[in-house]
Amino acid sequence: MAHTYLQSSQCLARNFDVALLDLDGVVYIGPDAVAGAPAALAAVREHGMRLAFVTNNAARAPKAVAEHLRQLGIAADPAEVVTSSQAAAHYLSERLEPGAAVLVVGTVGLEEALLERGLRPVWTASQDVAAVVQGYSPDLSWNQLAEGAVAIRSGVIWVATNLDATIPSPRGPLPGNGALVAALRVATGADPIATGKPDPTMHRESVQRSGAHRPIVVGDRLDSDIEGANAVGCASLLVLTGVTTARDALDARPDLRPTFLAEDVSGLLHAHKSPIVDSTSATCGVWRVSAGPERQLRVGRAAEAGDGGPDEPDDAIDALRALCAMSWRAEHAGDNWQPVAADGPAEQVLETLGLRN
Repeated sequence: MAHTYLQSSQCLARNFDVALLDLDGVVYIGPDAVAGAPAALAAVREHGMRLAFVTNNAARAPKAVAEHLRQLGIAADPAEVVTSSQAAAHYLSERLEPGAAVLVVGTVGLEEALLERGLRPVWTASQDVAAVVQGYSPDLSWNQLAEGAVAIRSGVIWVATNLDATIPSPRGPLPGNGALVAALRVATGADPIATGKPDPTMHRESVQRSGAHRPIVVGDRLDSDIEGANAVGCASLLVLTGVTTARDALDARPDLRPTFLAEDVSGLLHAHKSPIVDSTSATCGVWRVSAGPERQLRVGRAAEAGDGGPDEPDDAIDALRALCAMSWRAEHAGDNWQPVAADGPAEQVLETLGLRN
């Protein structure tokens, strides 16, 4: 399966009506904003693009998420926040009777989402429980897991808000909901239904709540944000401020490949060129990448490198776009390419991208 870039001759904020923004690793990391994100998102709004803050993290209710964003200097209304708790509650409301008891393995974000959909959150396994819903909570206890195990063993529906193995933090990746779900998988031998990204349930929830007609997914994870966008045929922008590295992007399998690449969320403010690819090379901006011996991708300056103008995305990202274009060609799928510098400036670019030998 070959990957086809889309080209945007004007900035993405004018080409799409709503940015479906992942939060962890895109807008903030832990308690702090990603550098430059508040100013970039304010500029995006000035271009007329609407924002939806879409998170797989089920720990907090939309009101709390919006308050956190405002504390970081980012304008946000609770109605603009879409959580995996809401997607899970919506899924269950379509399958259970109104007022049905749902055992919560998680925190207040799940409780509020269930109440919004007319379901009854409970915290103890009993014969009345019709389903179990599990979402990330930093304070999840053994007792909650035990109640969940009892209910799941009775054969009720088990929904997980997401299966993300990790969440980003200032100290590096930490265990996410997928790691906590794994404990109940081992204890019960059952498998949950996951309604968060990359499942289309989450995308439908985001589009419905935001009223998007031409959305673009903005995320830092290939295996949730980008895979989810590709699953529903939505354009996507991968940013490198969270979990995914340049090497991860280079090695991505077809269903995990983004439409656009940017260093951070300010990529919404730029036009994006499609790399020019021929049988031996790919060129993007001032950079040319060619295939060398022993699975080498040689990075050098293009023969006719000129000034791309004020809207030209970062040089290093142009180099990564060209690298990905070569690595993702169908005939080379699965190859573990090694980028090498063909000249001095290319060495600096590879170092910037974390791809230096």
